[in-house]
Amino acid sequence: MSERRPVLLRIDPAVHDALIRWADDELRSLNAQVEMLLRRALTEAGRMPNQAKPLPKRGRPRQTTD
Repeated sequence: MSERRPVLLRIDPAVHDALIRWADDELRSLNAQVEMLLRRALTEAGRMPNQAKPLPKRGRPRQTTD
């Protein structure tokens, strides 16, 4: 797995609460929701780096049957 960088983000408490509700509605963690929004904004602005890897798949990994 590629290295992920931790980031301290200071935001308004009301914005934080809204992001948590939105993430919960879409069954994502707050971190995954923020990354998805940042990626969307970068793509729309034409600034998404070509070397950025796709987001990891959501949910639990499939179980293999023997």
